[in-house]
Order: sequence, then structure tokens, then C-alpha cells
Amino acid sequence: MKQHRTRQTRLRASRFVAALLALALIAAACGSDDDGDDASPAATTAAAPATTMAESPATTMADEPVTTEAMDDTPATTMAESPATTEAMDDGMSMAGTKVSVFGPESTEEEAGAMQDALDVFAERTGIEITYTGARDFSDQINAQAAGGNPPDIGVFPQPGKVGDFGGEGWILPIPDAVKSNIESQWPAGTLDTVTFGGTLWGIPNKTDLKSIVWYNTEIFESGGFAVPESLDELWALTFQMVAAGVTPWCVGIESGPATGWAFTDWMEDLVLRIQDENVYDQWVAGEVDFADERIASIAQTVLDVWNTPGVVYAAGGSIAATPFGDNGDPLVAGDCAMHRQASFFAAFLPEGTGVGPGQEIDVFYFPADAEKGNRPVLTAGTYVSAFRDAPEVWAVMEFLGSAEYAEVRQTAQAERQGGGQSGFLSANTQQDLSVYNDLERSFVQILQTASPARFDGSDLMPAVVGAGTFWTEGTSAVNGDKTVAEAFAAIDASWPE
Repeated sequence: MKQHRTRQTRLRASRFVAALLALALIAAACGSDDDGDDASPAATTAAAPATTMAESPATTMADEPVTTEAMDDTPATTMAESPATTEAMDDGMSMAGTKVSVFGPESTEEEAGAMQDALDVFAERTGIEITYTGARDFSDQINAQAAGGNPPDIGVFPQPGKVGDFGGEGWILPIPDAVKSNIESQWPAGTLDTVTFGGTLWGIPNKTDLKSIVWYNTEIFESGGFAVPESLDELWALTFQMVAAGVTPWCVGIESGPATGWAFTDWMEDLVLRIQDENVYDQWVAGEVDFADERIASIAQTVLDVWNTPGVVYAAGGSIAATPFGDNGDPLVAGDCAMHRQASFFAAFLPEGTGVGPGQEIDVFYFPADAEKGNRPVLTAGTYVSAFRDAPEVWAVMEFLGSAEYAEVRQTAQAERQGGGQSGFLSANTQQDLSVYNDLERSFVQILQTASPARFDGSDLMPAVVGAGTFWTEGTSAVNGDKTVAEAFAAIDASWPE
């Protein structure tokens, strides 16, 4: 059996400091500088950091991910002990004229634009010039940038496993204790464990995605007399009931540029939690249960058997693998399909002005579980921010990105950019004002809070060479029919680092 890196965490409870003390001093000392940046991500480029990673190893992330042993070699001191950081924060040094570049995977006008909107609010208060750049191929680009010694100041990582890899390579910096203490009390217990490796915290949460939901066309359900399923068996029965009635049940697409295949992994992960349980899920994610194990491989075969049944899937791109995951919004509203299983952020891909919620064009139901087990598993995901440069302005932006204020401002901005509908943004920050969300979005938060159990996206936790590598590519090969499940999963197992 393969052994994944172990996680240790040294979290200590503390009361939330409403804002970083130093930032209060800074805000008083700084003027309101206009950075002049266009909020549209398409018009921005990542600014080169003031320092380079010249001391970084020449290898790329295509090499083997770090192991626990590598993480344990991390120096015991943290960036909290860096005089350059602590003295500047304590003295309330003016940050006017400083620059911070942020790079992440969110690239649409709504998502990337709203992130820049939120950063602009912080920039106006502190005088820092903050630029966000988004790219769909972030995962590939950040590897090359870090290995080449020219990373952004802050990276927005959707894969905690990659955060661990980068920490082991020495490419990102440990989170200072002062920042950690201000952030940890704002998030549900265990949230920071996901990016704690070798006893060191390497990232800060700044977004939460709820994945265990199904978006559905209410008119199709009402006119066809279809009931929202309350168990997994009922969901499968509904699927084939719709086919018999001449209705295409599902819109499915897994294309996502270099990340093609992740939507297939989401189906797998949700079903492993439901058909098996969280213990098997945890062992699978840790590499202690092989992909070739019948408990895992049979679930992949179930997904493909359903998708390949004539009449079950509408693929706007001609095939599942050629259909971008976000292109399912229009056909769902148009009635080309009845349902689409996708995370809470899918709201950003619905046509502008689409009514969402009870009695609206599109509504949402919880991806049902096995009725006999009586549990309520929920698959989550999200992003974590990590720092590549040690500077007071970088840590100030890092802390802002994990704060309740960021969540509130970003949510408001993104909802406005969506025309006042569903924003597609969600945060599990426990101190945010939930009034910035609409009723449906607050119900998403309730699903997160009542999960039993909740688990983070498995492919994002696996070593990057697997979770953001072979699981995507080999899974796509199986979906395409280029390989059998057995062949594809054997290749994934072979890629797992020893």
C-alpha cells in the first residue's frame, strides 16, 4: 500500500482580533492612494515580485511530491520571527507605494473581477497597490513560475496537496504566528488542518465551495411530475424515469483546459462518501486504498455506466470530455437537460438574470445519500492563499484575504456583477455577516454546517502528481472510452509517489 504524508497540527484557540492592529495604525498614517488598476482581470498582468526565488531548486513540480520526511526538515522557526516582518507591523510602517501581486485560478469577469473589487477596497485603505491575475491554467503556470524563481507575491491554491508540495520545496513561506492567531478563530475547527504539513501552517483559507448539490430545471420537474430525490437510489431511479419519459436527465461536461477531468473526480468523490464511507474515503485519499480496489473502481464504473446509457446525458460540446464544465448553464435553463451536479460556484455560469431558488427557473437540491446509512455526507472544496515573499504588505494582504471583511465585500461585489442574482461565491468564515447572502446561499451555508461528515475534495488533497495529474488525465481517458477503468486506475496507482 502507498503511504501519503501525515499531517500534524498545532492549532491554539484565540479570540479574533477584528483587524490587524498594525493595519489600524497604517490606515491612520496612509493617505487614500488611487492605484489606477482596471478591475477587469483581463487588463491586468502579474507584477514581478521585489525579490526572486533564486535559491529555489531547479526541479519542477513534475518531480515527486514532498514526503513527511521532507516536511520535517523545515526549519523550526516561522516567518513570525522575521524582523523585517514583525518590526514593520509593530511600527505601523506606511505601506503607501508598496505593491503586491496575487495570482489564482479564477478568471471570469464575475469571479476575478469581484476578487479585484475586494482587493481594491483594502488597497484604498492601506495604500498598497494590489493586482490580481487569474488564469484557467494556474496550476501549470504556478509550477513554472515557482521553479523559475519568478512567482507572484501570493498564490491562490485550489489544491491543498500542492500547498504542501510547495512548502516542502521551500517555495512558499510558513504563516506567521501573528497572522495565524487572527485567522484560525474565524474558520470552523479543522479548516487549517488541510494546509498544515509537518506541524507547519502553509496557507490561509479564503473561499469555500459546496459541491454536494444538484441544480435542476423546475419547469421540467413540475411538468413531468418528477419529485426531488431523497436518497441515492431515488436519484438513480429518477434518472431512468426521465429517460423513459423522453427527458434528458443530466448535463455533463468535464473539459477545463489543462485541468480537464476534475469534474469527473467530483462525481467519484461524492459517491465514495455515499456508497462507501468517510473511513474508506480518507484511506483512499491518503493512498492507503488503491484506485484499483474494487470499492473504488466499481464506483467509477457506475458513473460511466450511467453516463453512457443512451438518453442520459446532454453534452453541449458533442462529448462529455469536450464540453466545458461551465457551459452547462445555458442548456440547463433552456431545458436541454433537467439536472446538473456542480458546486455552489456554478451560479456564476448561469445566464444573467436567471431566477434561482424555490419557484424560480432553477432550484437546487442536496446530492442525496444512502437512506439506510442515515448520514449526510458533504463534499467541499475551496481555495487557500500562500505567500512567496516575506514583506509586511504581503502578510497584510494575506490576512485580509482570509478575513470576514474580504468574504463580505467579495460576496457583495460578485452578486452585483452577476446582476443581483446568485453570486457563485461562498465562504465558511464564521464571523462574516450572512445578510450579504440571499436565502439560497444561506441554505448552502446550512448544508455545510449540518454535514455528517464533511470532507474536502479528495483530488485536491492527494499529491499533486496524482490529484491534479493522473486522476484528471486517466479519468478523462476512461470517460472517453480510450481506456477501461481498470487500465486507467492502474496507471493512476503507478503514478503515486512512494
